[in-house]
Amino acid sequence: MMGSSKLGKSMSDFLFEYQTPRMIALRDKRVGVIFRLIQLAVLTYIVGWVFIYEKGYQSMDSITSSISVKVKGFGFTNLSTVGPRVLDGVDYTFPSQHETSGQCESDSDCPAGSFSRHGQGVMNGKCLRNSEGMKTCEIFGWCPVENDRHIPNPPLLMAAENFTIFIKNSITFTAFGVTRRNLVESITKAYLQNCTYHKLHHPLCPVFRLGYIAEEIHENFSALAYRGAMIGIVINWNCDLDKPESHCKPRYSFHQLYRSLNKDQVSVGFNFRYAKYYKESGIEMRDLYKVFGIQFYLLVHGKAGKFDIIPTMTTIGSGIGVFGIATIVCDLVLLHLLPKRNYYKQKKFKNVHVSFPAGTGSLTEAS
Repeated sequence: MMGSSKLGKSMSDFLFEYQTPRMIALRDKRVGVIFRLIQLAVLTYIVGWVFIYEKGYQSMDSITSSISVKVKGFGFTNLSTVGPRVLDGVDYTFPSQHETSGQCESDSDCPAGSFSRHGQGVMNGKCLRNSEGMKTCEIFGWCPVENDRHIPNPPLLMAAENFTIFIKNSITFTAFGVTRRNLVESITKAYLQNCTYHKLHHPLCPVFRLGYIAEEIHENFSALAYRGAMIGIVINWNCDLDKPESHCKPRYSFHQLYRSLNKDQVSVGFNFRYAKYYKESGIEMRDLYKVFGIQFYLLVHGKAGKFDIIPTMTTIGSGIGVFGIATIVCDLVLLHLLPKRNYYKQKKFKNVHVSFPAGTGSLTEAS
């Protein structure tokens, strides 16, 4: 019966009890200093971080972007296999072709119609001795087969260090109806013909020298050209549209997307193969090229903000709510840490039984 009575009282208190804050004025230097310091910290956070740094009074929009690239430059090679060549940004490549073979002992090692994972064609079932005296599987494929063990060092086209990349980038902030180009107002035709990007002297020039990009990622250009590389060019648009649109300008940065710290690591850098086909004396021929180079990834990021009353009021409301932290902390100190905590509890909390005598409609306190 005792348990049922307690349970009933607990349910009654839960259903019919109402708590309202009781305001008391307390003169205590320690609690007063804590209260004001917390309020000052909250105010600094709201004004400094939320409003000024994060611009909590603005609505935000991300970008829609388009981009195009042109490579310009000239290089010269003089290979014994193809002779002297002048190459520009469209076709600067170099060949790497020598004879190689897959070794075998007998015809059974060369099953007809199959191919090796590292082979150069389809085996025809014969194991023959080649001109070097080695027994190899005869294949149906392009001759001579590729030998990519020899990589020219130094790279053939070191002149590419002075090649330039011209980047055109257009972005739109759809929510605000704002369109911008990286060819901003200060870039004239005369300036564009003579400038190259420098992060201090020409930070808005959209023409980038390959050697300078290598310097910015702290790499030697000849090492990049030898093994190839993948480099990200990041264009960042962070715009405050409460200012004139002419203040919305891009910022460029460069990052090597894959950096090998281990010299013995396999498959580092960047390379690819392609072929040129032609006929000679009625026989179909091809030149196979394995190219080591620098692959650029252009990454465009950005956001724009503009004043909006809705996020402003939301931020202010949130800030007012955060001020409640000061009261919570001071109450914890008062009620649990100070020597006179029991006295403060008596002053802060008071149990009142409310009754309405018949015909009065007024509130009376029963002790």
